[in-house]
Amino acid sequence: MKLSYFVKDLPLKHTFTIAHQSRDVQDTLIVKLEDASFYGLGESTTNPFYGMTIANMIECLEEIRPIVEKGNWNTPERLWELGKEVFKNNPFAQCALDMAAWDLFAKQKGKKLYELLELDPANIPLTNFTIGIDTIEKMVLKMKEVDWPIYKIKLGTENDLEIIRELRKHTDAVFRIDANCAWTADQAIAYSAELSKLGVEFMEQPLGKDDLEGMRRVYAESKLPVMADESCIVESDVKKCHGLFHAVNVKLVKAGGITPGLRMIKEAKSLGMKTMVGCMTESSVGITAIAHIAALLDYVDMDGAMLLSHDPAKGVTITPEKVTFPEGNGIGAELIEEPIESN
Repeated sequence: MKLSYFVKDLPLKHTFTIAHQSRDVQDTLIVKLEDASFYGLGESTTNPFYGMTIANMIECLEEIRPIVEKGNWNTPERLWELGKEVFKNNPFAQCALDMAAWDLFAKQKGKKLYELLELDPANIPLTNFTIGIDTIEKMVLKMKEVDWPIYKIKLGTENDLEIIRELRKHTDAVFRIDANCAWTADQAIAYSAELSKLGVEFMEQPLGKDDLEGMRRVYAESKLPVMADESCIVESDVKKCHGLFHAVNVKLVKAGGITPGLRMIKEAKSLGMKTMVGCMTESSVGITAIAHIAALLDYVDMDGAMLLSHDPAKGVTITPEKVTFPEGNGIGAELIEEPIESN
């Protein structure tokens, strides 16, 4: 077994701004696992909000290398458990490795990942397309640039309601809004009444992740369902979100990969909560992995590769009509340019 990895810069079509950060380029780490016959690819982007960098991800991968290359594991779940201590403070790096392990494992079994998981791709919900914070005029132009049936609108400004009112004039699409922790409980409750009249489906993470008392009020009084994102990072968070949120957004990168992601989805469903998997502006490697488990979900946010001006990989193709998977087994994503390996 061989572990390798390399770094890619993912340039964005537009500056992407949310309540607590902006970026024009997203850097990402691609992990490759190879046995004698097959290889698997996984990915994790960096994120300053969570303190995850290329350097600290590589540090963790080097620490786990002897365990990985010894090959004393026969399933992705086993490898995830073996790496739990190494990756306890870096789930982003664990996600990239776990994703590569699933890709490799499914190829070894001669199946696509969704087949291995016994999922029907016909049940995949339509992804939303994300509109980052900008001037209202530019947000309208971004929306018109990609005609889509569902938009996720990033909010957290001084004129959030004005943004939604203006965007609504230009489309009949479903809106989902994501405040990324920017509001107070009073704001969220007041805004929900107006947003419900403007065709908004739900509100994602309106309050700071630690404002539990505020979320109890919002959960009880909001005119719209509320979804956890920053409040639902790892497996233990799912139960904590019950009674505070109607739904959880499980992000594989933040959770530590497909292995814990599947468990989080199962637990949320057992608690009667709706589920979503979101992306972190990955290339087609990470996005294609999300697509393979999307049939489990009520909602999905896998538009990351659609936001890029250049994608170093190819994989799933997403249109409003259907999701088309690559022909190969496993996750099936492939790099389309020769990587410069970092190790």
